[in-house]
Amino acid sequence: MTVLRRADRPGDLGWIVMAHGEEYQRQFGWGAGFEALVARIVADYAAGHDPDREAAWIAETGGERSGCVMLAAGDEPGTAKLRVLLVTGAARGGGAGSRLVGECLAFAEKAGYREVTLWTVDLCVSARRIYEAAGFTLRAQEPHPGFGGAGQVTGQTWVKRLGYLV
Repeated sequence: MTVLRRADRPGDLGWIVMAHGEEYQRQFGWGAGFEALVARIVADYAAGHDPDREAAWIAETGGERSGCVMLAAGDEPGTAKLRVLLVTGAARGGGAGSRLVGECLAFAEKAGYREVTLWTVDLCVSARRIYEAAGFTLRAQEPHPGFGGAGQVTGQTWVKRLGYLV
């Protein structure tokens, strides 16, 4: 059984970085450049997130960390960013990814955001299915040099409007 909890225990943020590095290297051959990107996202969150408007969650399966997601304030007022969604290979297929995204969106709506955006790449097919099922729509695509291994990828920006009206 998978349970969700806030990412507020020692080691949680480090695990997010480590798990991304390991899983994406295994899946796509991505290197340290991708892990460094995730580390910057996590470090920015750790350095001073607003707990009323930003949060991170861990999925645990059998008492072990098996997934994560983060919600951070976006660059535009009323916009949040869904960041660093991951479900480990061993835990995929059990609905943890959908539950993490759902938790993130529920928090965003309660926090008063009007929309949530995210950036991903075309290779992340399972994650894109989760985003589409949650109501995200593709806003833009652009070539991206990638992170090693797979070479160039297509970067994608997705958006979901929330029910909250300002």
